[in-house]
Amino acid sequence: MISPRIVATDLDGTLLATDGTISTRTRNSLKRAREAGAEIVFVTARAPRGVRELAAQAGVTGSVICSNGAIVYDLATDEITTSHPIDPAAGRKIGDILAEALPGVGLAVETGRNVLTEAAYTRRVAHDLAYYREVACVFEEREPIVKLLAQSSGHTADEMLAAVSALMDGQAEVTHSGVDGLLEISAPGVTKAVTLGRLCEERGVGPHEVVAFGDMPNDLAVLGFAGAGYAMANAHPLVLAATELHALSNDEDGVAVVLEGLFR
Repeated sequence: MISPRIVATDLDGTLLATDGTISTRTRNSLKRAREAGAEIVFVTARAPRGVRELAAQAGVTGSVICSNGAIVYDLATDEITTSHPIDPAAGRKIGDILAEALPGVGLAVETGRNVLTEAAYTRRVAHDLAYYREVACVFEEREPIVKLLAQSSGHTADEMLAAVSALMDGQAEVTHSGVDGLLEISAPGVTKAVTLGRLCEERGVGPHEVVAFGDMPNDLAVLGFAGAGYAMANAHPLVLAATELHALSNDEDGVAVVLEGLFR
């Protein structure tokens, strides 16, 4: 592979160690890539508020792809520059499908800045507590549905995906990022890869000039888009089976090892 112009990396389970930190070796490898002229682009399921501190630690600037491709966020200005939310009427239909396929499912909406939760949605992320607001119905708040979250205590994420995917019939993109019992749903055609592709076009970068890293089903499209797409050794079995290139695990600095070989 030629020297990449864009390094597109997932965060949790990929760039970050299991304890949520960025190792010194990984920071140094990202610095080396930047000094060689590559742009580092986080491509994550996280909302903007979940990437700012990590980007500062990693020395990453510029644009970040958040919420599984529904948002492009500018780190310098703290602005959401692009957003692709679910249409409200479509959101209600999706909610009905989820309720039928997964009785008792709890729903939440990621708005880009906050999280709206219904009573049945009990999942809470400790560092996000200030951003949660419980509501009677997430579809009655007139807030952007950047990402719809569906939680089921009685199913794994893989089981939920299998139960729901065929029923959507193109009405939404459904995936998961490895959180037990949680589906992540975006507007039709909104994926990490589609948004990364647009970013690459803006920069005149071809897929063959992109190296990407990921570990979960929501990363599959990005790994397929990139000229070199690496599944982490700790990746979901579907991801490992779908990719030819494998990196060491996130706890073994897998991203750093690959970048050190590419940017000598």
